[in-house]
Amino acid sequence: GQRCADQRERDRLPVSAAMKKRESRSLWRWICVRVLSLAAGSVVLIALCMWLRFALLDAWVQHRMPEAVRQEFLHLRENPDLNRIRYHEIIDDWYGLQFSDPSIASTDWLTLGGLVLFVTPLIIMLGLLAARPLARQFGLLTRASAAIAQGRFTTRSKMDASAPSELMLFTQNFNTMAERLERYDRELRASHVAAAHELRSPLTAAVGRLQGMMDGVFPADKAQMNMVMNQLLSLSRLIDDLHLLSLADAGQLTLNKQRFSPAGLLQEKIAWLRPQATAGHFGYDTDIPPGECCADPLRIGQVFTILMENALRYATEGGKQTIQGSVQSGYWTFSFRDYGAGVEPDFLPVMFDRFTRSDVSRSRHSGGSGLGLSIARAICESHGGTLTASIPQEGNGLLFRVKLPV
Repeated sequence: GQRCADQRERDRLPVSAAMKKRESRSLWRWICVRVLSLAAGSVVLIALCMWLRFALLDAWVQHRMPEAVRQEFLHLRENPDLNRIRYHEIIDDWYGLQFSDPSIASTDWLTLGGLVLFVTPLIIMLGLLAARPLARQFGLLTRASAAIAQGRFTTRSKMDASAPSELMLFTQNFNTMAERLERYDRELRASHVAAAHELRSPLTAAVGRLQGMMDGVFPADKAQMNMVMNQLLSLSRLIDDLHLLSLADAGQLTLNKQRFSPAGLLQEKIAWLRPQATAGHFGYDTDIPPGECCADPLRIGQVFTILMENALRYATEGGKQTIQGSVQSGYWTFSFRDYGAGVEPDFLPVMFDRFTRSDVSRSRHSGGSGLGLSIARAICESHGGTLTASIPQEGNGLLFRVKLPV
């Protein structure tokens, strides 16, 4: 399908307000905060338990001591050099000989080992809980991607509000990608149906006319042959247009870029269309400054012709088309303004889609296939430019704006 102007803007989708508030919660910070919190928490928890053990043991032993012994011990603990023998004697008598045992089998080391065995499963459990937002968001993305891989392009991944900002942005971009795939798939299906219909019409007419001549219904003269040839030429042009669009979509459209004068090219196309314009009492007012543009003049000439023929077909009641050009910030900008009936505002977003017509009967009658604007936009985008359409603020008609690099 054809890419509309808003698609380029969607490539730079802004992060939502909630995402902006949580920008500081990057994936690196999100992981570091949790890992460091668990590590620091485990050390603090073990230290607190060890301190609590010694505090309770000290309080219990001092509670059992006679008052005189307790006062003597408190005094010696503040100044152990006054009587080291008596100080250690009180400790051995009341705290136990194993209290100062430095071996690995001492009570302190056994207590520390027990605390590690207790805290380790707790830290693991808390770590798994902390990692749940990551696992949950990746699970949602996995299920959504599996559905899209099966062709269900309407699937979207939900967002876990507690996931880090990078993962939420990744999910948002994933949903945008899925939305575009859905749109492209829908446009591709519609394009295939429309292409089959457009190809069938001239082919059916040519086959019917030939069959009539074979059956003797129509005379096999030059006039009948010309009618068949016109249908075949229409079919050939349609196939060439579809081939050009396919090349443009694949990025394989060959461009023979060279320097040329846009003003001169425009006058050449106006001279080509002048007989038809004169017959329809239609004119072109141009204001293109002198200068050169580096592009494929053949392809840009196609764009100019398509936009001018579009006005000649659908805006003859306006009497003219105003074509203006300017150079600014390294780009040529060309505006094609007609004064016809124009189109409805809701038709603008789909105007450049393949086989799209605002007035089917009139378009078919005038020979349009519904591919012209699609081709014009594809050529502009292949040059790194744009083609947009809008409704003028004043008066009737339609305004096309072509933007090309100088």
